[in-house]
Amino acid sequence: MDVQKEVSTRIKLSILAVGLLSFISILTETSMNVTFPTLTKDLNVSLGVVQWLTTGYLLLTTIIMSTTAYVLKRFRPLKIFIFAVTFCFVGSIICLLAPNFPVLLIGRLLQAVSAGLSTPLMFDLIFEEVPGTQIGIYTGFASIIISLAPALGPTYGGVVSGIWSWRSIFMGIIPLIIIVAILGWTTIRGNVRGVKDVKFDYLSVTGLAIIFSMILFTFDQAGNHGWISSQFFTWIFITLVLFFIFIWYNSKTTRQLIDFSILKNSILRLRLFGYFGLQFINIGLSFLLPIFAQNVLNLDTSHAGIMLLPGSLLGALVGPIAGSIYDNKGPKIPTILSGLLVTAGTALFFIFSDKLSFILIIILYSVVRIGFNFGFGTLLSDGSMQVHGRKKSDQNSLFSMMQQYAGSLGTNVLSVVISAVAITSGTNSNFINTLTGAKIDFIVLTILSLLILISVIYVAVKYPKKV
Repeated sequence: MDVQKEVSTRIKLSILAVGLLSFISILTETSMNVTFPTLTKDLNVSLGVVQWLTTGYLLLTTIIMSTTAYVLKRFRPLKIFIFAVTFCFVGSIICLLAPNFPVLLIGRLLQAVSAGLSTPLMFDLIFEEVPGTQIGIYTGFASIIISLAPALGPTYGGVVSGIWSWRSIFMGIIPLIIIVAILGWTTIRGNVRGVKDVKFDYLSVTGLAIIFSMILFTFDQAGNHGWISSQFFTWIFITLVLFFIFIWYNSKTTRQLIDFSILKNSILRLRLFGYFGLQFINIGLSFLLPIFAQNVLNLDTSHAGIMLLPGSLLGALVGPIAGSIYDNKGPKIPTILSGLLVTAGTALFFIFSDKLSFILIIILYSVVRIGFNFGFGTLLSDGSMQVHGRKKSDQNSLFSMMQQYAGSLGTNVLSVVISAVAITSGTNSNFINTLTGAKIDFIVLTILSLLILISVIYVAVKYPKKV
């Protein structure tokens, strides 16, 4: 029986190997954020350009993840892992040696391919090889990887770049990649599940890539020309037209990228929204707070990164606890508690935005991180229970894709707000522009947090027998 079934050491180590690869990929994602002020000087580019090291990385990761519903059925897990770890290693070498911004961006995009494959593969191994009665615990641990890594990134990036330079970020992870490669090679097993007669939908991948890129480009117009500019509204219209064309195409095609019919399940839709929203807040804050600390509080990169560490560690402790509560009591308690804490934390960031200090940021960020980890893995676990059989790969791919795009969009939107403020304020003061932009960002995050809270309460009330 499921209750008595033990997870073998090999399976645990295989999940650990893929999880560590995902951790490395995501760690470098946000470790660069804290170096942006330095990179703008070293590489002679603006903040709007340098942020594409994160936004572009997350965008390509999202596009790769959109293919994994098919890829996970088409190729053996070990083959996918080897491909991913190779791209991570080569990308890290290129970043370490990059002489300019374009080469650095190329290295980051190669790393993005690795992240796009490793995170869905990790959850696929869990959903396929872990008994249903232990899914909550294992997704809780997995959620630590994809939530702790982006929060530890600024700490890691700030400390090592403070000791030497931003290049040390990549030097530090290369030995770990080699160890992970050996661990994965010796433990990952599994056969091809097959795609039956379904053909890969190249047009859908292209369509998603265009739409996701257009959304980011549209927000960039607001950052470059203002929120009420004709350029911004023109690109909103173009993006909406492309979006509806994409919907029409998917309703007619016989090929399949992701089985979007799973979104007919209302609980799954709301779980996806909450999952997306929490990651938007998580990555958004890991981008915003280090910049706020440097431009407003005049902290160095080391302190700007370290201030996120206590909250990250506290959040890491919460993930397995939330998973255990879900396995034994269901999703109601952890999801509602998550919504309450994240809403309270983001609201307090706005209320005290003029009085934020190093210590106060640590406290408020810890509140948000605890709330985040109570909900993040739980929403994924409960979403996975809404589908069965082969559709679990579609659910896994969809959640992984949107989780990653949430980070890209969060970074893009919050940075665009600061850029737009700089246009309208009429001042070149980083202090004033960052402080004003951060206040608006905190309002955006508070509204999103409140919507997440409403969604989990709605599910708890509307579907009491299922939660």
